[in-house]
Amino acid sequence: MAAKDTLISPRIPPRGDATSTASSTTSRAANASRRKESRSRKLSRKAMLAINFGSVTAGLLLWAALAATGAVGLPGPVEVLVRGGELLADGTLAEDTGASLLRVLSGFLLGSALAVPVGFLMGWYHVGRAIIEPWVQFFRTIPPLALLPLVMVTMGIGETPKIFVIFLAAFLSCVISTYQGVVSVDNTLINAARVLGANSYVIFMRVVVPASSPFILVGMRIGLGAGWATVVAAELLAAPNGLGMRMQQAQQFYDMPTILVNVIVIGILGLLMDRPLADDRSPPDSLARTPLRTFSHDKHQQ
Repeated sequence: MAAKDTLISPRIPPRGDATSTASSTTSRAANASRRKESRSRKLSRKAMLAINFGSVTAGLLLWAALAATGAVGLPGPVEVLVRGGELLADGTLAEDTGASLLRVLSGFLLGSALAVPVGFLMGWYHVGRAIIEPWVQFFRTIPPLALLPLVMVTMGIGETPKIFVIFLAAFLSCVISTYQGVVSVDNTLINAARVLGANSYVIFMRVVVPASSPFILVGMRIGLGAGWATVVAAELLAAPNGLGMRMQQAQQFYDMPTILVNVIVIGILGLLMDRPLADDRSPPDSLARTPLRTFSHDKHQQ
């Protein structure tokens, strides 16, 4: 009976199978070597912070040197810092920052929330791709700012048209990246999951979605940058407040310190919003392997 059971279940090797043991040992050694190599390539957090600080310091020194030469009337860091303190003290900077941040967050969150399921739909179902892709590609070639005059005529000059163009910029950036992530999933992972007995829903949720997440994060980061670029341009045309509007107002009076204060605030806000979306894990294919190992472990436990 023992021999018969072994023949019936060829995927479960006997307990004393030397070949299986050697293969498992080799696999574990390879994974350990890969993890060790990955750790050796990565810098420590303190080293990264030190390099970041040195880079920022070098940039400020270069800026101060250019300002000292009087190049194109560029104000120095101290002058810009003083002007920033004045705008912060009278409440102008806080009001403009809050207005622009609210517009970007509203458009970006709405665009990303819609782009992810639409991208999955395009990548997982051929019919969905056939229906949606022509529209996505059509609007992707049109800059959102080119639609701003039409949007302002149809939606008015309130907050709605500004949020809409930001939503469109974020959506188009994220939906393409999500779609590309779905179609780039290694077929070996999908086939292996099917061999282990997974249905389409389980494969999608535990293989496709995790393996696509790095692409989604990249799309969201690009969409966030597009959102900030769009909101500044939208505020240049018609806005009662905002960082873009303040820069346009300062440009009319050649107020360079005010312009640079708003530029720096936009850069800092973009950097702070981008960091939670950054995926610094290495190697890049580790995320794609994790769901399959987990699923395989669960099946054997059952």
